[in-house]
Amino acid sequence: MADLWSIIRRPVISERTMDLMQQNKYTFEVDIKATKPQIREAVEQIFNVEVEKVNTMRVRGKRRRMGRTEGKRPDWKKAIVTVKEGQRIELFEGL
Repeated sequence: MADLWSIIRRPVISERTMDLMQQNKYTFEVDIKATKPQIREAVEQIFNVEVEKVNTMRVRGKRRRMGRTEGKRPDWKKAIVTVKEGQRIELFEGL
C-alpha cells in the first residue's frame, strides 16, 4: 500500500470518539488489510505527529433490509491511534 490516503479512509466521529480525543486518542476507518505499522507510518506522515500506540479492531457489517431483500453492509476496520502528549491532529479540532 504505497498511497497513505488509501490506508487512512476517514475519521470516525461519534460521542465515544470525541471523549477519547481528550486522552489524545483519535479514531479512523482504515483499509481492512492495513497493519499496525502501516497505520502508524501513515498517521505520522499525513498529520506530522508522533504515534505512541495503535489499537485496531474489525467491525462486522450490519444486516439491513430493503423491503423483502436482505443485505449486509461491508465489514470494516477501525484504528484508535494514541499520539504523544501535547500533540494534536488538526483534522479533529473545532468539532
